[in-house]
Amino acid sequence: MTIRKSGAIGAFVLAIALLQGCNSAPESDATGAASEAPAAAISITGPWTRETAQGQSAGGGFMAIANPGSAPDRLVSGTSPAAGEVQIHTVSMDGGVMRMRQLEDGLEIPAGGKVELKPGSFHIMLIDLAQPLKAGGKVPLVLHFEKAGDIEVELDVLPVTATGPMGVMDHGGMTGDAG
Repeated sequence: MTIRKSGAIGAFVLAIALLQGCNSAPESDATGAASEAPAAAISITGPWTRETAQGQSAGGGFMAIANPGSAPDRLVSGTSPAAGEVQIHTVSMDGGVMRMRQLEDGLEIPAGGKVELKPGSFHIMLIDLAQPLKAGGKVPLVLHFEKAGDIEVELDVLPVTATGPMGVMDHGGMTGDAG
């Protein structure tokens, strides 16, 4: 009889401990505010790139990045086995000449907002390509966010004439300030 009570008491204590673990409050940051599940705060839609010609050493990566969270995040870098280097770029007009430049501090994704990476605007540069990108293929890419951490995506390789996957990109003009 004593053994049963000890076993029942032990099981009861274990059940209480497990329930307390399941019902514990979310971890807090240094300010005491509850933190969100980081990767869930960023979503990527329509990732794509264009095929490249033989000998072409760079290509662009495009997508929409949404941040439904309550705090801004920042795309700080990326990596891909298909490229020696991955950079985040913007495009601006200077005296009628289109110029690309790397965003050294990354790209802010505003809280509750969306940023579109597309031709003629913000984009990912795949530099020192290991081989030409062929239409119908996929390019693995890991995006590194300041808060959300690493998010893996695959860029669909579209024909060189592509302007984006249908129904995903806004073709009515640039969104955000590209300059």
